[in-house]
Amino acid sequence: MEQKKRIIRITRTAVFLALLIVLQAATAPLRSTLLTGSVVNFLLITSVMLCGPASGFTVAVLSPVLARFLGIGPLWALIPFIIAGNITICAVWYLIAGRGGRTGVFRKCLAVAGGAAAKTAVLYGGIACFAVPYLLVLAEPQASLVSGMFSLPQFITAMAGGTAAAVLLPVLRKAVKEI
Repeated sequence: MEQKKRIIRITRTAVFLALLIVLQAATAPLRSTLLTGSVVNFLLITSVMLCGPASGFTVAVLSPVLARFLGIGPLWALIPFIIAGNITICAVWYLIAGRGGRTGVFRKCLAVAGGAAAKTAVLYGGIACFAVPYLLVLAEPQASLVSGMFSLPQFITAMAGGTAAAVLLPVLRKAVKEI
């Protein structure tokens, strides 16, 4: 029985990775950071909440790497910081909203806001405060643009993805149990 659970968990993790890559590729031509980021955050949160931390963290780590290999991801130098931000939002959600159990409205709101704030802080600190000034060689307009992309827009997309997850998780949890 344990082997069957393990296979199901691995399969669900692969499905989340595939969904992330397909949806990133589908939204890339739209050049909408807000849409793509919201979808990515939604899938990161739902993967950790429906499949557990091992699956959620796996998706958080592999999604920006696979996206980069497909030509739709960020610069290689930024990927470690994006991974850290992804793991942060997954960890905050898992710790606040519970280990797959039912969660009240207050805890969901706290997970949405806390996850968004924590991910934004990690990304802004890592990219705008460290990578841009010390790792990347960019002209001032480019440096400002990259730094700006990893500030308020990240908070907005994490809030949007988190809100969608908070609303849809009960339905998704029920659907997953039936499969």
